[in-house]
Amino acid sequence: MSLLKKLAGETVLYGLSSIVGRLLNMLLVPFYTRVLSSTSEYGAVIDLYATSAFIMVLFSYRMESAFFRFGTPAEDRDRTFSTGMVSLFGTTAVLAGALWRFAQPIADALQYPQHPEYVRWFALILAFDCLAELPFARLRLEQRPRRFVFIKLTNIAVNIGMNLFWLVFCPWAAQNGMNWVHAVWSPGLGVGYIFMSNLLASIVTLALLSPQFRAIRRAFDRVLWSQMLRYSAPLIIVSLAGIVDEMFSRAMLKYLLPGTADENLGQVGIFGANYKLAALITLFTQAYRYAAEPFFFRHAQEKDALRTQAMVTKWFTITSAAGMLAILLFLDLVKYFIAPEYWGGLHVVPILLLANLLLGVYYNFSIWYRLKDRTGLGAWISVAGAVITIALNLVLIPLYGYTGAAWVTLVCYMFMSAATWYTGRKHYPVPYELGRMALHVGLVLGLFGVSLLLKMLLPAPAVVLLGVNAVLFAGYVGVVYFWEKPWK
Repeated sequence: MSLLKKLAGETVLYGLSSIVGRLLNMLLVPFYTRVLSSTSEYGAVIDLYATSAFIMVLFSYRMESAFFRFGTPAEDRDRTFSTGMVSLFGTTAVLAGALWRFAQPIADALQYPQHPEYVRWFALILAFDCLAELPFARLRLEQRPRRFVFIKLTNIAVNIGMNLFWLVFCPWAAQNGMNWVHAVWSPGLGVGYIFMSNLLASIVTLALLSPQFRAIRRAFDRVLWSQMLRYSAPLIIVSLAGIVDEMFSRAMLKYLLPGTADENLGQVGIFGANYKLAALITLFTQAYRYAAEPFFFRHAQEKDALRTQAMVTKWFTITSAAGMLAILLFLDLVKYFIAPEYWGGLHVVPILLLANLLLGVYYNFSIWYRLKDRTGLGAWISVAGAVITIALNLVLIPLYGYTGAAWVTLVCYMFMSAATWYTGRKHYPVPYELGRMALHVGLVLGLFGVSLLLKMLLPAPAVVLLGVNAVLFAGYVGVVYFWEKPWK
């Protein structure tokens, strides 16, 4: 239990940057959906960030996971870090240069022929973010969450601050005769200021991480580099497939829907905004992953490692289920994160919440192939999930629009979590309490069903229904306490 408490403590610290930070970023969603002129303009933001997620995997080629694997022994840490960073400096320069050089044809392919500057800005954002990956991984491995949190929150503060400056203050200042703002702001740039804000935040982040670069040595270990690449290469496939699972539907809606390009981007914006609501549950998942990945590598050789992972996964599921229930029961309040014109997509939020819970369970199940150097098998599972995602999206998006895309996401994550658990039974037999985990998820869905039924049957004011939902949530917390007895 002491290890579980230690992991929980680190998760809380990382949560300051992940949960609090991403929650602050979530506040940009209602901001964007109200400040931008149309759903299609917000759809462009969703589309470009979805595309950049694919490219980021190629920039970093999962070198941070290889660093966790080969840099866990303290005596090998500097050598592993130096080798990884030298490799990343070289490849980042090549890839960023290629994006900059071919910005116009890339913009044409993405259907933004008038804005090649978007591609150039993203080339720089990706380059700076890639070079920050390994220093951040080192802070996690060395259990320095406070510095990690400080830098992450600074990144978010700069990003939000510049968004407010360019999209709120500057238009207001121009309308009130402050002509000096035209030196740093142009009314025609619009959505481009979102990307410029991100770029400035990435530059500040890399500057704050500069002390970590002092650990880089001139020596480059070719043998170690080869080992790191062999380990990380299948994880590139895992990451690309994972991004297909998460982002493909949003990227392809503009191509597969029958409307005009502007209408389809509007649908991308609605789906993307509601996906953000469902992604609230992943705030905890991200904080947990920051702490859990180096945690499992550090304790993999201990005699109770399997039992510890089973216990951690059960409590992860319980916590995620509670978060899902909170969002579902109070969706009438949560929906105000986005503008009313996006509420037509609220029906996909329950589907996506369950999908994201299963994605978190998959992260727990998948740790076995990283610990046992079987990343190739993980790649095959991820490719299978990507094939399912692509095939079902091609069929369901033309028929059911983004509702079909939401169901595809759920089916994909259900398959991947089941396949990873099944293959891990032989190679890394963790005694997961699957029945208990399923019972908690089933109970949460049942309570949500009760809430919907009461809403249909009781002609009560909204505040009364929210009170009833609060009682339902408190009931689940009580069940967890008496079933699991966490404080014993």
